[in-house]
Formats: sequence, structure tokens, C-alpha cells
Amino acid sequence: MDDHATPPTQPTRPKRATPEVPSSSGLVRDLELLHALASDEANQRGGLGVVRLAQILQREKSQVSRALKALEQVNLVERDSETREYRLGRELFSLAARMIEPRLMQIAPPVMRRLVGQMGESVHLCVLQGDQVLTVHTEAPRHHLRATGWVGRMIPGYCSSAGRVLFGDYSLEELMQRFSDVDFRPMGPGHLVNDVEGLYTQICLAKAQGYALVREEFEPELVGVSAPIRDFRGQIVAALNISGPNFRLGEQLIPCGQETAQAAQSLSVALGWSL
Repeated sequence: MDDHATPPTQPTRPKRATPEVPSSSGLVRDLELLHALASDEANQRGGLGVVRLAQILQREKSQVSRALKALEQVNLVERDSETREYRLGRELFSLAARMIEPRLMQIAPPVMRRLVGQMGESVHLCVLQGDQVLTVHTEAPRHHLRATGWVGRMIPGYCSSAGRVLFGDYSLEELMQRFSDVDFRPMGPGHLVNDVEGLYTQICLAKAQGYALVREEFEPELVGVSAPIRDFRGQIVAALNISGPNFRLGEQLIPCGQETAQAAQSLSVALGWSL
């Protein structure tokens, strides 16, 4: 064999494909969609359709439709089978629920079910999301077929009883910052709060009596009560809420508020709060 023979040519290895980096602009557009589905309009209507979302975001309907289908596949949005409108999906609410101390998510449902048995109305566990209130869990009487529709729904903090107890640890200055861009527009005929000072007054009233109550402030014929749940530091981490139609619950709001406050207090003690 000739020692100086030309060595065989080594096969060229194919270059590895560079992994695609997700487009930040695409992520921003998806977030814009989620924010639109968390808006007051979406909450009031129970969802928004492709056409309306395209109008709000000033985007092509086909583009919005494709984005919604992708978000639906990972449960970030869901589509109503009857109205065909989109709303926020269960995965978002699952993530929000993880913001609450895990122990609370374990111990709250039995307490809520007992409260349902006492009052005969749906009971909701709520947390803050910015200046709004998000319902993360509901226990309801069997005959309340649509009570779970509150789960995942966000409502303005200024006109809800849950908001008034969830903001119980805030100073007037902190509320000024949190609500600096909020329009205190009337949501229902019982509208009481027109500005941050008015909200602070209602928060102080709720702190004094141990629970907050509202009468037709969020929407006509809807009344409700809420009480704060505190952790081992004494900080408010969630709220128990009972809401229902005025004709059924209106005359029972005060005793309902007292029962709700006791239930919330028991949960606070279970989280390590000392009375």
C-alpha cells in the first residue's frame, strides 16, 4: 500500500438546524388578547368573539382567530360551545390559584361547603389581581347550575365586597397609586364609590364591622358580602364571598356577613394567624 496515498474524504456532517426563538412580538400579541378577554366588557358579556376582539386590538380577524386557537390548545382560553365566544381558560386560573398559599387551597373547600349548607348560597374564594378581584374557587348548592361561572371571572375591586376586604391592608396613599388609572364608573344602581377617598371610606367601614357588604353596586339585583382571610403574618391573602340575587339574599346580608366573617376567621387561624 502506498503510504502517501490521499486519505479518503471524510463525509461532511449536516449542520444542525438552529432552534427557532419564539417571537417576542407574538408573545406580546397573545398577551394583548388575554388582557382583552380580562376586560370589563368581556366579563360583563361572558366572553368576546373573534370579530369584536379584532376590533378592539385593530388586527385582522384571521390573525386573531389563529392566535385564539393556539391559546385554546394550551387551555389559556376556552370557547363557549353555545355563544362561540372566547373567555380566559382554566390554565390561567390554575396558575393564579398557585399564588395562594397551598394550604389555603386545601382547607378552604370544606369550610366553604359548610357555609353553603348554612346560608344556602354559593361561596367564592377570591384574590387580588391588580385593582380587580379574581374568583379562584366556588362551592355551590346543587341547584345553582351556573354558580361556577364565577371562577376565573375578574370584577372591579372598587364596587365589590371582596375588593373592599382584600384592600384592607392598604393605606390611602397605596390605594391612590393602585387606582391612579381607574375610572370609577357606575356598574349598578347602588353605586357608592366615585373616587379613591370614597373607596377608602368603605374599606374602613368593612374593617370596623369585620366584613363588607354591597347592594347592587356591581350589577342590578346582585348583592353580596365578603370577609378577609389572613395568613400567619396577619396579612390579608384572600377573601370569602357570598353573593346572590337581592330577592333571595337581600334581607339576610348582615347575618350572612357575620357567618362569612366567622368562616374566614377559622381559615385564618388554620393558616397560623393569632386572634
